[in-house]
Amino acid sequence: MPILADNKKVRHDYQILDKFEAGLVLEGAEVKSAKGGRINLHGAYVIPKQGELWITGLNIAAYPPAKGWQVAYDPIRDRKLLLKAKELGYLLGKQREKGLTVVPVSVYTRHGFIKLEIAVARGKTRYDKRDALRKRETKRELSRSLKK
Repeated sequence: MPILADNKKVRHDYQILDKFEAGLVLEGAEVKSAKGGRINLHGAYVIPKQGELWITGLNIAAYPPAKGWQVAYDPIRDRKLLLKAKELGYLLGKQREKGLTVVPVSVYTRHGFIKLEIAVARGKTRYDKRDALRKRETKRELSRSLKK
């Protein structure tokens, strides 16, 4: 399960409550480009449209050998997420709740397919972020002192 792209800022800005695996609807050359590591989750977010979930802002660069065939290629177009009906209903309900959102966490391959890990998350406040940093620092200092 090689990870193609990871959104590290999500773990800092949000408290992750639940994780799901979703498929992506991609065009031909996008698959090769994504598997080649030319994918970026920075600034991507999940939105509901007409009873489905879509990812916006996911940047998949054009595949270099296919540049001649891709005349009007848009690297940051909206892409549909493929989920089971029960999961889709759950996520749409959670997104309507106040304080909760659905965020993309990482993109990886599984059995040759490109999958997107999405999470139901609650935004952290400033003091929550500072508290997490403080805990991480004390844990790091403890591990350093135990090594000596």
